[in-house]
Amino acid sequence: MCRPNPHWQQTLEELLLCALFLTSFFFACSVSTCSGITPHRLISNMGIHPGDLLDNLPDSCLSSFLETKMDSETFESKNSNECLDKAFKLLDVTFFNQTKMVEIEKGVKEFNQPIITANRKLVASDNGGLYNPSYLVFNAHWGSEPAQDMRMKFGYPPLSGVHKPKSEEDIAFMSVLELGQLIRTKQITSEELTRIFLSRLKRYNPVLESVITYTEEMAYKQAKEADDLLEKGVYLGPLHGIPYGLKDIIAVPHYKTTWGSRTFKDQVLNIEAWVYKRLKSVGAVLVAKLVAGSLAYDDVWFGGRTRNPWNIEEYSTGSSAGPAACTSAGMVPFAIGSETAGSITYPAARCGVTALRPTFGTVGRTGVMSISESLDKLGPFCRSAADCAIVLEAIRGQDPDDLSSRNTSLDDPFSVNITKLTVGYLDDAEMEVVRVLRSKGVNMVPFKLNYTVESVQGILNFTMDVDMLAHFDEWQRSKQDDNYEAQDQWPIELRRARMIPAVDYIQAQRARGKLIREVKDSFKVDAFVGNATDWERVCMGNLVGMPVIVVPTGFKNISNPPPNGTRRRTTITTGIYARPGHDQIALALAMAYQSVTDHHKQRPPIGDLGPNDSILNPPTATIPPGQLRG
Repeated sequence: MCRPNPHWQQTLEELLLCALFLTSFFFACSVSTCSGITPHRLISNMGIHPGDLLDNLPDSCLSSFLETKMDSETFESKNSNECLDKAFKLLDVTFFNQTKMVEIEKGVKEFNQPIITANRKLVASDNGGLYNPSYLVFNAHWGSEPAQDMRMKFGYPPLSGVHKPKSEEDIAFMSVLELGQLIRTKQITSEELTRIFLSRLKRYNPVLESVITYTEEMAYKQAKEADDLLEKGVYLGPLHGIPYGLKDIIAVPHYKTTWGSRTFKDQVLNIEAWVYKRLKSVGAVLVAKLVAGSLAYDDVWFGGRTRNPWNIEEYSTGSSAGPAACTSAGMVPFAIGSETAGSITYPAARCGVTALRPTFGTVGRTGVMSISESLDKLGPFCRSAADCAIVLEAIRGQDPDDLSSRNTSLDDPFSVNITKLTVGYLDDAEMEVVRVLRSKGVNMVPFKLNYTVESVQGILNFTMDVDMLAHFDEWQRSKQDDNYEAQDQWPIELRRARMIPAVDYIQAQRARGKLIREVKDSFKVDAFVGNATDWERVCMGNLVGMPVIVVPTGFKNISNPPPNGTRRRTTITTGIYARPGHDQIALALAMAYQSVTDHHKQRPPIGDLGPNDSILNPPTATIPPGQLRG
């Protein structure tokens, strides 16, 4: 405290000045934290210049201040040590003593930070992971078999007796193979098909919020080229002239690639994605860029939130929301989506469509926004398993600019003899699928996939979040994450990821390797049937790189239906899983099931909910946040 002059000669002004300075100084000391802001700096921030106070400070107060300043330096040193303790505890590094922690702090500043800054400047100035891929490459295949010659094509079954329906609604829900037959036999032109699907996209998009960009001008141009080729006797295969949609994380020149994010909603990338090139080469016609959840996380995007055509009071879930909803609603015959951790399986199951998450590395990803280079996969949403096989044949193969892609040694799924297969079924499998496959001659046996790794979800989170942050480092550093559509999603996860040490990221990959070995050893069947949206299984399957096809198996009543009934339904689905590199097994089993069932042929009631039904806007049915991923 300030000591008064014993002779009472000190003026009131001097007393007030002394009190002001010491009060300011002690206040600054009390709020000084590990941010590095000193008491003197805090005084300056309060609009008080410390020098001015010292010049005018009475001598009787100055001695007290000097004593206090020495105490404050001790305080700051102690506070700095406490901050180091807290920082190391956050990283679960509590085994260094104080001397070593100070030594580490000095080394980080002198050695680590310059390297970090240089690397960031070199490769992290662009968001999205489109350039400078990691050379740490994941191979999902369990064997070392040589790649099969890619010139060997799938022997899809020729269709006969396919006639053009009178109704455009009926045309819209035909399979790819059926539409291809109509085009090949010149019962319909690609331009006519393109008009039909663009019309449906525009009609239902205001309800479903599932389209980001119509590629109308290019679509008609591509459709005319397909028709002209056919007139010249050139037929490129079953996708010749077939309209389709792409998830809007896939780049197409001259059109916006928004990644579903308001930050990038005007972005045009002068890149032709590999998967787009493949589809263009077989004559397919791109009609729209479909909704991707913002930065490929869940179904929220800068224009709204995509709904489920089977029950438009619900959202579609998963970031491949647009491909799932549009395929389900007959707005496109097929679409390409992506999955890092659930964004093919979840929306396919919710919207009741057949969809394939292929073996990791089957489809090249050049020109596609990246979350995680060892987890990201592209796959088709279709009307049927046969359509999935047709699309997979067109898009699979080695992409020279995607180090993880490979020429997959897939057998023809249309030629698989399923009677020679042993297929397991889990406790949560749809038993109708088990019964149908058994009736088809498949050896169906109870099965459980065993592994001892308990941290599967944590391994996936570490892998996905750290990789994503590497691709969006600049986005976070420039505080663009403050404008993200859902603050409880990527912003929180990527801030947390900033604190994952490199050592522990590598340990997570070692744990991933243990998981893969244990799953391989436990996989004693050719395939197995089980719930496609079990979260643990979604994480495990993506870490392993395992293929799964989602298959519609029926419907049930919605929760809380209107009292006088509704045509809305909740879809029931299951998953058929195969070993990595054996996608043809899952496809063949799904085709066998669908050959004697018609669940996949049903149409959602988006245009006819029933006479006594109406939809609240916004919908009331929601899903838990923070679980469904990219």
